[in-house]
Amino acid sequence: MSHYNENIPDPKELEKEIGNFLNQKFGGNVKIVSPFSKPERDKTEDKSVRAEKTGFQLDFNMKPEELVAYLDQFIIRQERAKAVLATKICTHFNRIRHLEDEGRKSAGIVGGIKNNVLMIGPTGVGKTYMIKLIADKIGVPFVKGDATKFTEAGYVGGNVEDLIRDLVREADDSIERAEYGIVYIDEVDKIASSPNLMGADISRTGVQRALLKPMEETDVELKVPHDPVSMLKEMERYQKTGALEKQVINTGNILFIMSGAFNGLSEIIEKRNRKKSIGFGATLHDNADTDAIFRELRTEDLVEYGFESEFVGRLPVRTTLESLSEDDLFEILKNPNNPVILSKKLDFSSYGITIRFDDEILREIARRAHLENTGARGLVSAVEDVLLPFETRLPSMGLKEFPATIEAALDPDNTLRSLSDPAMADEWNARFRHLEELEAEDLSGYIANHWQQLTIGHLLPITPWRTELASRLCIASGISTGSAIERIHSHYEEVKKLEVNFFSKFGMHVLFDEEAVDFLMDQILTAGATGDELFAKITGDFELGLSLIREKTGKTHFFITREALLTPELFLDDLIKEELVGKDGAIRLPDNTKT
Repeated sequence: MSHYNENIPDPKELEKEIGNFLNQKFGGNVKIVSPFSKPERDKTEDKSVRAEKTGFQLDFNMKPEELVAYLDQFIIRQERAKAVLATKICTHFNRIRHLEDEGRKSAGIVGGIKNNVLMIGPTGVGKTYMIKLIADKIGVPFVKGDATKFTEAGYVGGNVEDLIRDLVREADDSIERAEYGIVYIDEVDKIASSPNLMGADISRTGVQRALLKPMEETDVELKVPHDPVSMLKEMERYQKTGALEKQVINTGNILFIMSGAFNGLSEIIEKRNRKKSIGFGATLHDNADTDAIFRELRTEDLVEYGFESEFVGRLPVRTTLESLSEDDLFEILKNPNNPVILSKKLDFSSYGITIRFDDEILREIARRAHLENTGARGLVSAVEDVLLPFETRLPSMGLKEFPATIEAALDPDNTLRSLSDPAMADEWNARFRHLEELEAEDLSGYIANHWQQLTIGHLLPITPWRTELASRLCIASGISTGSAIERIHSHYEEVKKLEVNFFSKFGMHVLFDEEAVDFLMDQILTAGATGDELFAKITGDFELGLSLIREKTGKTHFFITREALLTPELFLDDLIKEELVGKDGAIRLPDNTKT
């Protein structure tokens, strides 16, 4: 009995449809020259499948504070938005994992209500950047789309279901993995309908309705009608398996995050507040206080803005992002993890030039960016505007170090002449060294102040050496503070394994204090020592002496300091005297040793 779905054409129809497409695209110049060979089919393989079983299982156990701490490394302000996103995203994936561990159905959790998120905030405050950071950190498939490119149906501009199919591609064609992905749709405010208007607004409402089922739970067929690539893949599968399979991806566990600037929404909220407050002595917001107004957002405001109530209902989690001041933009530039300065350092580094910034030029860049009124997005163009003359000229001047001071922003031509003047070389070199020292101090201070956030999830106590090392790694490699901490933590774990290996081989616990751990990490980083070499050295220095003490006293736990590593013989002599001296003052030596 045939199980073909009526929506799936038979092989001859596939060949004909592809042939028609090629004829329309290329005329009669391109044709399918090999006939479609129908393989011998196994009736048991003729089926409709939901997904290829790849054995994928969601491995997620991140806690909200861990994700907030990660975002804090990169995002200035936006405390509530970071907390809301981190909490609801972690809860979403942990809940799925919990239900799978319990052997229960994970899709359609809590009556089909998912933690889909709506983010509201002006342009350039970090909405897209924040979602990209989260997707990178948690490691699930992620796709981003622009709501203005969607149409209700068809392929003009793009179908809303295309994003779901894109998730499969991002998941390396693993349907099961894609079913745990994140779909991020920006400029969703552009699909709000305007009252008393027809035409385009009908289409906008249609896009909202087209998003309803995917946002909740539905099956999206991977095959795209009239798409030749999709048809060719189906032909390949048929030739290999002898079966036409309807492949679908279920959206029950896919998280949807939407964002937009929502220009005009604050007026709607303010209007509602005015109606409710008149005559009751309530305080009215200043119209300029948009951030405070957005915090009073209600569902009815979004409906009046032009969204269907069913659409708003599928976005139960809402958060607003604050606009950025000039001081905020300066703090972004000062943040050692900000991609604007890091990428600009990389640009100059590609020419063998190391650049250092003083605070005055960063404040000037922040001032220019704030004038553009595009939030943090204006920082990129402001940095380019200030530094382009130097990026153009310095590679040809043979300079290897560039101290970017306020003079570079205010008078670039004169600064370039001064940089090329041999008589000024010592002064510019002194400026560079000064900025290098300031940057190292700032980095060390930042890392020390944010150590708890940087190391959340890691058992990595703070020491002065570790903060200095992290600072050096950031400066030398141009990496973020979080990446530097990850490197240190990997070496820390390598040292701690020495303790485990010593116990496994000799049955004795050696515990290194933190200074001893730093010393051993330094041997790995500066002397190039391997874990095996360190273990051999520690074994040779301590095993016999510690075994002697264990034999005579039964003691199996030994605390090793940095001084012990530097002078093991002196350490063991003192330890033997301390552990083996008798009440009569005689040393208790092994039986085969004469006093």
